Parts: sequence; C-alpha cells; structure tokens
Amino acid sequence: MSLSSKEAILAAARRTAQAHGYSGLNFRELANEVGIKAASIYHHFPSKADLGAAVAKRYWEDSAAVLEALWAESSDPVRCLRQYPDTFRESLENGNRICLCSFMSAEYDDLPEPVKKEVRAFADVNVAWLTRVLSAATEMNTDESKLRARAIFAAVSGAQLMARSRSDISVFDELIDSYRGTGLLPA
Repeated sequence: MSLSSKEAILAAARRTAQAHGYSGLNFRELANEVGIKAASIYHHFPSKADLGAAVAKRYWEDSAAVLEALWAESSDPVRCLRQYPDTFRESLENGNRICLCSFMSAEYDDLPEPVKKEVRAFADVNVAWLTRVLSAATEMNTDESKLRARAIFAAVSGAQLMARSRSDISVFDELIDSYRGTGLLPA
C-alpha cells in the first residue's frame, strides 16, 4: 500500500462519510476496505469521534486549499465565483457522493462536539473565501458580501443535495444555471 495506514483510513473514511455520513463510519468496514485489522484503526483514531473529527478537518483543509488555488490561478474574482460550484459538483461526479461536511451537517445534533467544530469550520472557510472574492468582484461592503456568501454557500450545497436525491447531476447544473440567471452567482 503506497499510503500510510493513517492516510488510507482517512481516505476510506472520507469516501464513506460522503456517501453515508458520520453515522456510516464503521471501524470494521473501514478496516476491511483498507486491508488492515479493525484494531489498527484504534491505533490512529482512539474513537469514532476522533476519526470523524480528523476526516472532517482534512476535508475542510483540502477544500480550503482548492479554493485558495482557484483564487491564485485567476486574478479575476468573477471567474472564481463562476468556478466555485464546480468544487461541489466534483463530489456528485464521484459516485453521486456529496460534500462530507454538508452530509455531517444534516446529522449535526448527533455529532460529538469535536466533529461539530470541524463541520462548522468547513462552512466558515467557504463563507470567508466567498466573502473575500465577492468583495473583490463587487461594490458590496463586507457585511453585504458575507450575507451573499452565505446565500451562495447554502444554495450550492442545496443544489448538490437535490441532485443527489435524484441521482442526476443535470439537476445540479440546472440549479446553478438558475442561480446565475437570478444574479445570485455571476453569469
């Protein structure tokens, strides 16, 4: 195996959580997928809460890196805003999965506090990035940009949920197009 056991566990947990949420994380099943003994997972993650928090943290860190790369690749904030929904579309393209933190947000009341913290961080990272890009793209002040950023984040997340519930990525595309048509996202 080219990945370390810990990295392989995190990768398997990510795929599982994107398809089944936090409640779907099962050490025995993850161990089978990775090709290790279940007890080996406990070496890296003493509890399901530790694993859930680690996978959610890695997910938002990876997402933040993707967003920062998007910003670094283009000096055009409008172009960045146009490309933002693609970061969510990729999950749908990968076996009709959804954003890990969106899935876990639906389970929020049942999550351990360390997992809740990382799930909130994902939303915070997305809203902060969108606020910064909106401020650069428009004449909005920071408060207006933040409100619009929240609306965009919620709308794109919602489009992903609707598309998944129908196993139809074209639903996502249609909704994103409608957001562009109404001015929520730039056309």
